[in-house]
Amino acid sequence: MGSNPQRFHVMFFPFMGHGHMIPTLDMANLLSSRGAKSTIVTTPLNSKILQKHIDTFKNLNPSLEMEIQILDFPCVQLGLPEGCENLDFLTLNNNDDREVMILKFFLSTSFFKDQLEKLLETTRPDCLIADMFFPWATKAAEKFNVPRVVFHGFGYFPLCFEYCIKLHKPHKRVASNCEPFVIPDLPGNIVMTQEQINDRDEGTEIGKFMMEVTESEVKSSGVVVNSFYELEPDYADFYKSVVAKRAWNIGPLSVLNRGFEEKAERGKKASVDEVECLKWLDSKEPNSVVYVSFGSVANFKNEQLIEIAAGLEASSKNFIWVVRKNKAGDNEEWLPEGMEERTKGRGMIIRGWAPQVLILDHQATGGFVTHCGWNSLLEGVAAGVPMVTWPVGAEQFYNEKLVTQVLRTGVTVEAKREVKGLGDRISRETVDKAVREVLAGEEAEERRKRAKNLAENANAAVEEGGSSFNDLNSFIEEFSS
Repeated sequence: MGSNPQRFHVMFFPFMGHGHMIPTLDMANLLSSRGAKSTIVTTPLNSKILQKHIDTFKNLNPSLEMEIQILDFPCVQLGLPEGCENLDFLTLNNNDDREVMILKFFLSTSFFKDQLEKLLETTRPDCLIADMFFPWATKAAEKFNVPRVVFHGFGYFPLCFEYCIKLHKPHKRVASNCEPFVIPDLPGNIVMTQEQINDRDEGTEIGKFMMEVTESEVKSSGVVVNSFYELEPDYADFYKSVVAKRAWNIGPLSVLNRGFEEKAERGKKASVDEVECLKWLDSKEPNSVVYVSFGSVANFKNEQLIEIAAGLEASSKNFIWVVRKNKAGDNEEWLPEGMEERTKGRGMIIRGWAPQVLILDHQATGGFVTHCGWNSLLEGVAAGVPMVTWPVGAEQFYNEKLVTQVLRTGVTVEAKREVKGLGDRISRETVDKAVREVLAGEEAEERRKRAKNLAENANAAVEEGGSSFNDLNSFIEEFSS
């Protein structure tokens, strides 16, 4: 694939949220490094975020062909706050308003349909990889005979899980919302409770929207999955034979950009000096630090943050704790008085965005307290770090089961359901116990061995001849012929 006009051309359309944009960037970089031309479609504000990364990639590999196409997204006209072009920009403290606004944000993206059609008509890419949350993209691409491939942002396990839940509805047959049951058909005898099922009533607006998502996926040309076969073989097989038939695993995408600069600036610019952060980690013993981060969307109330702080302090272990910026903008009522002074030397609090991949890859990091978002889960897997699982919503309760019941590389804080009210608080005692358990103890060593083994498989999967490398080859062959 030289620079002739016949270069394989893939158009990417990520959902506007960091958790979807980061892996899409990695995908575009991956395909471009295999000789394809990558075009990423997004809005004006998001294009600024993406362009910085594209410039980094091109500095390292000047032959890459990557570009951005910008579509209009008039937030105010669509009933959204001014400049709200990314889900991560929504900072409403009232959870109910937040849910209403999130739904509005999802539904308003259909404004892109006509613009996307015009773009497809003029550029005619070989393939459109569009986010699951753009169900209208399948029909738009069909008009111009462009195959539409779906990107979910998560792995086979949660996809199979959702399929079995929708098909069998086992949660409708239990006496109470905390009664455990096994998911029918799903390999591995996975145990769940009704509270942890992300069941959207088909009569609600979000339920109808998710139905459209499923239908558009069935009519699409297949699915690309940010995962690797060795992580979830039973579920990759189940998905390809029972659920979607056509799927390509091409991950973990996070291991593809392994230079210092790419690791440091993965996502947003970190709110801490990377070199200082690494120096601090260098001063610690191997596997002695626990890293605590709940991703870019989870929004804990002050009461919960106080419990986390107290639990970390009580554990007497080394920690790096990342707290979302909009919490830190207040007068920091979430931080017990004097805690930072008392934990000086063994604790570091990062307000905002952290260089997560750099921290996880460091030998001092021995545990990862995570919300089980798929990107974070994969970054933890690729770094070989055991986890403390603390799901807060979406498909995270399913991902938790993969870590604790299938891979057996995690300890759970036993979060019962989506974080909504104060009754769902996880106590400081639980935080303290989980942190100690993941770092030390007889089972910790076994968990660590399993985690290290997975990391080796993750890195081998993307190398020449690896499972993801080969799947990507067959994807390119399929859509470039």
